[in-house]
Amino acid sequence: MKVVIIEDEKVTARDLKRTILALEPDIDVVAMLHSVEEGIKFFGQTNDIDLVFSDIQLGDGLSFEIFKTFQNHIPIIFCTAYNTYFAEAFQDAGIDYLLKPFTKATIEKALAKYQGLKARFTATDDDYGNMLGILENKLSPKRNAIIIRHREKIIPLEAASIAVMYVDGGATYAYTFNQERFLLNDNMESLEQSFLPLFFRANRQYLINRKAVKDASTFFNRKLLVNLTIPFKGQILVGKLKVSAFLAWLAQH
Repeated sequence: MKVVIIEDEKVTARDLKRTILALEPDIDVVAMLHSVEEGIKFFGQTNDIDLVFSDIQLGDGLSFEIFKTFQNHIPIIFCTAYNTYFAEAFQDAGIDYLLKPFTKATIEKALAKYQGLKARFTATDDDYGNMLGILENKLSPKRNAIIIRHREKIIPLEAASIAVMYVDGGATYAYTFNQERFLLNDNMESLEQSFLPLFFRANRQYLINRKAVKDASTFFNRKLLVNLTIPFKGQILVGKLKVSAFLAWLAQH
């Protein structure tokens, strides 16, 4: 999951990043932005982000100005010292409003709320307006196969034949129900976008096919250990903040 932090106090931004990663190490904090100007420039180049944590009053203006410069579908958790911006926050794709000083408990609750919303709208295919439009686009697979190069051949590998896709040593692989392994050219982010909801992103390393899930058992720190229907050496863990989304996914497929 890709997260952006918008916070003009750099010490606070670093503290927020540490808190987020302590709760969910698989989160990728791709940027920490400290001004409206930086935010406009960043989102002018990419909006391939899953979640934003944003202060409201920045040194050069309000963060709302950033989100008005593009058609925002990214859910936002606002984290501010002021309680006077509720209405504006929830008009700008806000899903939670935290008052500073934040705590580990409040950040954990906000992340769980995001995962719960994601699970709900992935499972029901409901419309959440523009706020979660980016999540809606993930509801149906955009591809049915992956093109791979095997020896001197180019082969379309059907997604349904793949049990798990994973990263090992910096390379991405597909492991099939026939227990064959193929090197892929795609990265995990593009594979996740293309093959949800057939596959679930258990963590940064693994995408698993619903038909490959035999069962899951509780693990340390409220995680789940996923067991597959085929022999597989890797240990596939679902982080505690993704457990609700994982169970909703299992129930729907």
